[in-house]
Amino acid sequence: MIEYDEFGPEKTLTVYDANTGMKGIVVIDNTVLGPGKGGIRMTPTVDAMEVARLARIMTWKCALADIPFGGAKAGLIADSKKIAPEKKKALVEAFSRAIKVVCPESYVAAPDMYLGEQDMVWFAEANGDRNACTGKPIAMGGLPHSGGGVGFGVYQAARVASEFMGLDLAKASFAMEGFGTLGKSAAKYLTEAGALFVGVSDSHGSVHYEKGLDYDILLSLKEEGASVIEYAKQHKADTCEQTACDHILDIEADILITAAKPDLIKYGDVSRLNFKLIVQGSNLPMSFSTENLCHKKGILVVPDFVANAGGVINSYVEYVGGSEAQVFEMVEEKVVRNTQLILEDAGNGGRLPRKSALRLAKERVRNGI
Repeated sequence: MIEYDEFGPEKTLTVYDANTGMKGIVVIDNTVLGPGKGGIRMTPTVDAMEVARLARIMTWKCALADIPFGGAKAGLIADSKKIAPEKKKALVEAFSRAIKVVCPESYVAAPDMYLGEQDMVWFAEANGDRNACTGKPIAMGGLPHSGGGVGFGVYQAARVASEFMGLDLAKASFAMEGFGTLGKSAAKYLTEAGALFVGVSDSHGSVHYEKGLDYDILLSLKEEGASVIEYAKQHKADTCEQTACDHILDIEADILITAAKPDLIKYGDVSRLNFKLIVQGSNLPMSFSTENLCHKKGILVVPDFVANAGGVINSYVEYVGGSEAQVFEMVEEKVVRNTQLILEDAGNGGRLPRKSALRLAKERVRNGI
């Protein structure tokens, strides 16, 4: 059941189209600061509760990013891996037409899981307004959405947090859960900063090499359509291990970056963790109770809506017709400032960083600034 409080949700729409079989959900959480902003994810299991949780995260994320957007999210109930491209197009178009009543006036869409630039073209055309979504191709007024902005922001959050805890990033090791657009980008910046890349996972498995993985080889594998586990198969060193996906949590490293799955770390997994710092590049990689247990164990956790705000900042710059250079300038300025603010507040009060971040975000929403 969706929970309601002083912040929202303001509107919850469940839509269906008999002709295409489209089933979709939109949750507009809060529009005090501007129209609700949030991506559309297409999975066979997405439901109203998941969408509502993510919409609330978007409310806090936009408030912390200090941009004139509120929070929202949407879901299309379908398995993109099992439907033909023309079927996917029909579902996206039907969904866009069905939610035109709130989009773009109260909701501005974007791509999320299993949706991309081409889907946003279909969405905008079906809606009849290019401002109905961001994440469009450059030819349609979009900006590059390669994950660079959000990955750069996650890196900046990791850099600031490392400095805060006295960890030299150039001598630190890190593991990356997920090696899609976000994971590849964040790993690039961390590697360039001198951090040792010791573990990575994707949907097929994980790889661990304590002497350091070669980022360029991993990138080439993904560009060829292969899994990161091919790295272990091709690498001759006995200490390069290939294991199951969730074994990324068993790797010993200074930093873990989460970049893919929600609810990755369960409460019972905390005893397995051998990290000093976890930076949440993905949304909701653990429950609040699990995050609190990590805090009690002495693991510093930078919350998702602080660390991965680069995506919504990229969307805002596109929305107002800005440039890619402005994206990176704004991401660095805002992510660095907000990470410093919440870690200093948390450190002074001995509280969970998420509580400090929520306190700041709620204050901004309540004050309408």
